[in-house]
Amino acid sequence: MKRIVATVVATMLLAVPMLLASGTAQAEPSGKLIIFHAGSLSVPFAEIEKNFEKMYPEVDVLREAGGSTKMARLISEVGKPADIMASADFVVIDKNLIPKFASWNVRFASNQMVLCYTDKSKFADEINSDNWTDILLREGVVWGHSDPNLDPCGYRSLMVLQLAEKFYGKVGLYEAFLANRPEKNVRPKSVELISLLQSGHMDYAWEYLSVAVQHGLKYVTLDKHLNLGDYSMTPYYSSAKVQVTGKKPGTFIERVGKSITYGVTKIDKAPNSEAADAFLAYLFAPDGGLKILKDMGQPPFDPVRTTADGMSKLPESLKALVTVAE
Repeated sequence: MKRIVATVVATMLLAVPMLLASGTAQAEPSGKLIIFHAGSLSVPFAEIEKNFEKMYPEVDVLREAGGSTKMARLISEVGKPADIMASADFVVIDKNLIPKFASWNVRFASNQMVLCYTDKSKFADEINSDNWTDILLREGVVWGHSDPNLDPCGYRSLMVLQLAEKFYGKVGLYEAFLANRPEKNVRPKSVELISLLQSGHMDYAWEYLSVAVQHGLKYVTLDKHLNLGDYSMTPYYSSAKVQVTGKKPGTFIERVGKSITYGVTKIDKAPNSEAADAFLAYLFAPDGGLKILKDMGQPPFDPVRTTADGMSKLPESLKALVTVAE
């Protein structure tokens, strides 16, 4: 009898460390999770946040939206703490955060440029994919875009206008566009233009297709040579070049046209690394964040992708959800 009791006690003592280890491994993330992201991701990320917090009720997601370049600079230049950065242009992460502040970059969604308007817009009953260039040049038509120095949608808007000159073979068209668009019509981020459209203070604004769909705006679709939404057209898009301000005052960076690709990373010194990994796992899940993006008019990459070097640096918990695509 004593031998049996001793065996049971020994077994229980051996099981305690295993139970403790198991409890540690399965502990759910908690605390505040800070996410900086592009303004164009505000609507889908709000839905993703809601679902994620239902899954992990001990996590409080704190999102801050703005122009992708501005948000990245808040981390790299201002020193604001963040766990995750999601950009409307994956290149912003490469140029502003890697390698000093982040180690990898996952491309997770695409988009395309459209020209948005409402029933209040001048010539709303006339504009279409064939005559939009003429409409934007008409006297009294108020149109705008976001700041190319702060927001990828801004420099992509200018790229569309440059490509239009090339595609339609009209020399001087790009400069003519800018001459009919005063500087006051350039706003810090593209989502700010929505309220101007809806209030009737602006007739047309350049936005991403997903933003137009999410906010119920009317929009003009563009030829694939212009909309920056077709990966196979990147060699053509590369003829468009926009100069934007660099990290230091007085310096500049040249942005070269390419198909629209969103990127996301975890900051190396993320205050809540565990919650960040859990959020990214949900974002990358086909039936999770990727489905939400698709349902809201923003085509996701399924699976999401990174480089071979990026894959080697990803958290182990994310590698099964990501593929290598240089």
